[in-house]
Amino acid sequence: MLDFKFKRDTVWITKICIIMLLGAMALSLVLAAFSNTAKAQTQAAAKTEASYMQPDGIIPGSENIGRISLVEFAKSIAKTTGISAFITDAKEMITPSGDMIMVYGWKEFLMVVVGFVIVWLGAAKGFEPLLLIPIGFGTIFVNIPLAGIGNPGIWNDAEKIFEHQGFLDIIYKSGVGNEFFPLFIFMGIGAMTDFGPLIANPKTALLGASAQFGVFGTLFGVTAMNYIPGVNFNLKQACATAIIGGADGPTTIYIAAKLAPELMATVAVAAYSYMALVPLIQPPIMKALTTKEERLIRMKQLRNVSKTEKILFPMIVFVLTILLLPAAAPLIGCLMFGNFIKEIGVVERISKTLQNELMNIVSVLLSLGVGSQMTPEKFLNPSSLSIVALGLLAFCVATGTGVLVAKFMNLFLKDKINPLIGSAGVSAVPMAARVSNKVGLEYDPGNFLLMHAMGPNVSGVIGTAIAAGVMIASYG
Repeated sequence: MLDFKFKRDTVWITKICIIMLLGAMALSLVLAAFSNTAKAQTQAAAKTEASYMQPDGIIPGSENIGRISLVEFAKSIAKTTGISAFITDAKEMITPSGDMIMVYGWKEFLMVVVGFVIVWLGAAKGFEPLLLIPIGFGTIFVNIPLAGIGNPGIWNDAEKIFEHQGFLDIIYKSGVGNEFFPLFIFMGIGAMTDFGPLIANPKTALLGASAQFGVFGTLFGVTAMNYIPGVNFNLKQACATAIIGGADGPTTIYIAAKLAPELMATVAVAAYSYMALVPLIQPPIMKALTTKEERLIRMKQLRNVSKTEKILFPMIVFVLTILLLPAAAPLIGCLMFGNFIKEIGVVERISKTLQNELMNIVSVLLSLGVGSQMTPEKFLNPSSLSIVALGLLAFCVATGTGVLVAKFMNLFLKDKINPLIGSAGVSAVPMAARVSNKVGLEYDPGNFLLMHAMGPNVSGVIGTAIAAGVMIASYG
């Protein structure tokens, strides 16, 4: 009993000591705070009094800042508005061809309007909103005067750092102006792609190959454009422009970074714009080159493709690329890596990441980076406008040749091919295949061409990557 009482008293004594110690510490801190506050208030009051007592009194640390009246303040605010900048701005900029031009505020305003139109096409009209909405906002951001969102940065020799670098410039230099983002996009495309329709019907690979006529045929058109005053392209620039015909944004960025980085902005925006406008551009060409009877052709159901075939396909294609065209190995290798991850089935988490989170993040950054290059000096000049026109020509030729080759193949095939799937030979996956299916359903609501069109569509991705590899091997 005594032992229990002794222990209880010891506990209470310890608690009381701790409480007294904490109380003493708190009291000392409070006293110190009041002392410092009073001292600071006394010093501040003395400085304020001295400042107001002296005619030239100023806030400490502001000696080098000029004084401004209310009128001057109002004028300064007025000059820094967007309205004033759009009217009065004028600065010298360098075009992709290296020429100096004056960029006026009204040109920046025009590009802002273009950005809003792009956003409208994606948000209101549904033309690939995942691409066009961030591209449109990137265009608006970079053309906002005085905001500096796309500033390349100023090198500070003293501190060895870049100052005032805009976040869009950081995005562009980190992944768009090189092969970083495009290769990640190819991994994601591979993880989302089913090569089963191509394996089940290998002859549709010819339709993907035929669409590359638009790529190589445009090379001649680009060189012919040199006869137009103000337009001057070399062969490397011609390759970067011609690849737009494949309607493959990542491949266009990749080859531009390798062969013609000065044209990166124009060719990337043109490629992504035409990818997004596939539902608008392709149907008139498809209908003009086919008869109603051809559009009504029903194709046989595709055979089932085994799991083993799907696993072996990406590895075989990758090995053949390494042996025959290593210049295309980065693009095709990343595509096949993503597809192998999907088909092998033992790394489901990686496959889902490539298809969803990583693909979404990289797509947003890539699209913003592409939009950030839509500035007046890069677009409002003859060379850039001719690239946009030639890119559209290349895309139309690629669509048309795919349809025509399908018609030609039907002359020798027992089981006819619906020529509408020939237009899916371009690399816009799966937009082009959906367009083929949609046009087919307009004439026969029971004729589903989507899976048949996926064969030439995925082969078109491989074909455009091979075309890019050939160009890089030849001129890189």
